[in-house]
Amino acid sequence: MKIAFSTTGTDLSAPMDPRFGRAAFFLIYDTETKAVEAIKNAYADAGQGAGIKAAETIVKAGAKVLVTGDCGPKAFSALKQANVKIYSAKNISVADALAAFEAEKLTEITAA
Repeated sequence: MKIAFSTTGTDLSAPMDPRFGRAAFFLIYDTETKAVEAIKNAYADAGQGAGIKAAETIVKAGAKVLVTGDCGPKAFSALKQANVKIYSAKNISVADALAAFEAEKLTEITAA
């Protein structure tokens, strides 16, 4: 399974970015292979529609889970429509967020 993280950097030690649509990067972690892929968010500076475009990026990367700080209503709707589960993690590194997810300690976001 692939997990997407909104982040400010390109590796597991990077801090989580509390924003989803405007995050600098998305880190895609494959739980089966342990592979990590950094995707630059091309829409971080978009005038509008950043959340929906970010959601499309996550879905296209094959992620079934998103770990982020906050998710706006349009992005939330697009991700839910694609059956992506969304979890909240703030003020920690991607590695710590991954560990918390694997330990089932993150809160699922069920409404935008």
